[in-house]
Amino acid sequence: MLGAALLVSACGLPRSGPTKGQIMSGSVEKGGSTHIVQVDDRVNRAANFTAAYGFSADFQAAGTVAADDIRPGDVLGLSIWENVDDGLLASMGSSSTQLTELQVDSQGYIFVPYAGRVLAAGNSPEELRRIITQKLETQTPDPQVMVTRVAGDGATVSVMGKVNAQGVYAIERPTRTLSAMLSRSGGVSIEPEIAVVTVKRGNASGKVWLRDLYSNARNDIALRPGDVILVEEDERSFTALGALGGQTKVPLGNEQINAIEAVAMVGGLSTALADPKGVFVLRDEPPAVARAVLGRGDIQGNQRVAYVLDLTKPDGMFLARDFVIRDGDTVYVTEAPFVQWRKTLQSILGTATEVGSVDSAFR
Repeated sequence: MLGAALLVSACGLPRSGPTKGQIMSGSVEKGGSTHIVQVDDRVNRAANFTAAYGFSADFQAAGTVAADDIRPGDVLGLSIWENVDDGLLASMGSSSTQLTELQVDSQGYIFVPYAGRVLAAGNSPEELRRIITQKLETQTPDPQVMVTRVAGDGATVSVMGKVNAQGVYAIERPTRTLSAMLSRSGGVSIEPEIAVVTVKRGNASGKVWLRDLYSNARNDIALRPGDVILVEEDERSFTALGALGGQTKVPLGNEQINAIEAVAMVGGLSTALADPKGVFVLRDEPPAVARAVLGRGDIQGNQRVAYVLDLTKPDGMFLARDFVIRDGDTVYVTEAPFVQWRKTLQSILGTATEVGSVDSAFR
């Protein structure tokens, strides 16, 4: 009778989450959807990688943009002097002609009378001046041409997010690189240690820690027209649950942390509740990592994996120290088996005491 009472009571008692046995019962071998993996040195080598931030070779190989290149959409002004009183363009009694607000079309061209359709985009104002001069000098003697940009900033980038001055900025001589443009926008408005800088270029994008931008010159990429620079606070985190000193979502920051550090960050194992044999790290592994961890070549798609760390083994603490925590991980510590029995006994004994007290009151 006592055993039955204990069993019934145990089923309804509160606890911090599933037991070790309940997690194990969901293994693939038992018809579940989770791969249960005991962590050892081989597993650590296969599973421990951190998704690195950085720019692709295409970003790093892009050359700097000439700051004074003309772009589609720019508005130009032309001043043309002819060495005759009655020239091609000048009116009677005037030797100069002003052509204002010549907008560069979407294909990069402008139209200049007697010179025709001239490709302006990609040329500097000085280069365009020479091109127009060459086209006109066959029709009027010794023409003098001056080209100015009336409107339009040429090559521009957008800077947004956690910076002190969001906006659209021209790629000028001092701001041709990512770090220089961030300085131009007033710098970041959050702690540099948690700042991540993303550059979007067409359909491609790359990101880098602000710290790594300044420590590695290869990350200080040259900017291209139309780039979007976004500064954000890093949002990588793991979740801590179960018999721990705290249950919360914990930011990872830009440091690499291991399972021991993750447990310590939330107050360590609960001495009254935790089972040091039941420390789990739950994550979805990409196919390549899952194949290496499980030693199987038939794995397709992401796999649910529950890594088990037994801290009571001779090398258990070392294995946990070497196990890297990644973004999105759940660190879960099960309760020790005796905890439920203690709760059950307390529940039964407490109930019996209450019944006895009530019975005594009516005597």
